[in-house]
Amino acid sequence: MLTSTHSSVALRDVSFTWPDGSVALAHVDGAFTEGRTGLVGRNGSGKSTLLRLIAGDLTPTSGHIDTAGEVGYLPQTLTLDAATDVARLLGVDHVLAALRAIESGDVDEAHFETVGDDWDIESRVEAALDRIGFSAEHLDRSVADVSGGEAMLLAVTGLSLRRTPITLLDEPTNNLDRATRARLAGLVDDWPGTLIVVSHDLELLERMDVTAELYGGSITTFGGPYSAWRESVEAEQSAAVQAARTAQQTLKAEKRQRVDAETRLAHRARAGKKAQADGGLPKILAGARKRRAQESAGSLRGTLDSKVDAAQAAVDAADARIRDDDHISLDLPAPDLPRSRRLIEFTTAHGVVVVQGPERVAVVGPNGSGKSTLLTHLVTGADPVTGRVAGRLLTDSYGYLPQRLDGLDDAASALANVQAAAPGAEPGDIRNRLARLLIRGAAVDRPVSTLSGGERFRVVLAKLLFAEPPPQLLILDEPTNNLDVTSVQQLAEALDAYRGALVVVSHDYPFLQRIGIDTVLELDASGSMRQRPEL
Repeated sequence: MLTSTHSSVALRDVSFTWPDGSVALAHVDGAFTEGRTGLVGRNGSGKSTLLRLIAGDLTPTSGHIDTAGEVGYLPQTLTLDAATDVARLLGVDHVLAALRAIESGDVDEAHFETVGDDWDIESRVEAALDRIGFSAEHLDRSVADVSGGEAMLLAVTGLSLRRTPITLLDEPTNNLDRATRARLAGLVDDWPGTLIVVSHDLELLERMDVTAELYGGSITTFGGPYSAWRESVEAEQSAAVQAARTAQQTLKAEKRQRVDAETRLAHRARAGKKAQADGGLPKILAGARKRRAQESAGSLRGTLDSKVDAAQAAVDAADARIRDDDHISLDLPAPDLPRSRRLIEFTTAHGVVVVQGPERVAVVGPNGSGKSTLLTHLVTGADPVTGRVAGRLLTDSYGYLPQRLDGLDDAASALANVQAAAPGAEPGDIRNRLARLLIRGAAVDRPVSTLSGGERFRVVLAKLLFAEPPPQLLILDEPTNNLDVTSVQQLAEALDAYRGALVVVSHDYPFLQRIGIDTVLELDASGSMRQRPEL
């Protein structure tokens, strides 16, 4: 796909400050053109906030955003609204309702305005649903009745039906299995107009025409997918580090020359004073030599100081090119967990699987097979709907990370939410722990409802991982959602070193491989479970 030379989205000196005064974006400039753009940046850089500003969900505190047409937007927090039905998630509920009213004989002009040019919406919806494995019969189903991955795919499909000139997708592959990601990839490949995607999914980022980075108050674009951009950045950083080393060496040399010059000047001054004291020179001649020596010394010092200042400026310029990216940092507390301690019993189609000691279990399977439902039933103690999958907790010492991130008090701050799980911890200690998850400054005290999806995820993670006493078992549902690539790596390293037991639902197989899975349980489309020999 060729990229247009005309900007579809232009940002001029855009800033956004939350009501509590914390700055989310400051003086951002940049542009997006027609085609597929992957928007990247470290966690907390403001990618989701930027999409919300472009979509009109937020208003800039200052600056201007110009868009060439209507904007369609997929938010990161999509799956939190469980009351939404499929038709509304697709964004066609009002058009379908207007069509049905017209078909029933209601000739209100408002219905015709709502339908507009979408008289073929029913056939287009049916074709779109069929393409992703659904049917028109699903339109009245609640989002709560479909998996998080299915809800995400339905929402993206709805945006493709709307055919807006500009579309924004925030982490669209969260919770998608490999088959569903392939369907999403097909939609992305054929997407018309301008598509801007925020994602940590490397495979999806590889399908982009352009990679744009939000960094240091600007949006810089690179003509190519993520891997080519990453290679370019690494080469640039390697050159920057080498330039900084060279500049430092030059600075040291100039400072040495400055010191050597002062030593020589001091030696000459002492020699002149000695000659005058010995009476070897007339007073007038000695005074003239002293003045010339002082003028010469002043000139030399000025020249050498200029060289030192220039060398320092070169060091500062070289250092400014070196990135100082923040990523999460985790060092999980060790629980008291004997190897003989039985923690969970899973009932599979071929018998009971017992999890004991610091064992690591991966639960895999296609979207809609019941993986999240299994974890929910495991935690609540309820019987599974299908009756084919069963799990029983044998310990009260566990932490649970739900896929929908609905375990927080939205009206309370990040600090208060974590403190509820660790009542004995000092506020300062909690702030330090949150800072290691990049929740810092005013964000610690803001209501959780105002945080981005990535920030919300990290508060849930903090509440889970820093609970007191440390849980013997962590139950994690898609723990890599909303994390940047490096943060996923660091979370994997922390979990790999964790001495407790893990039960993890994830479609991120490289992540599962990094945390040392011992047992793999697979659910099929019917909800039946079996044990697999490996991932």
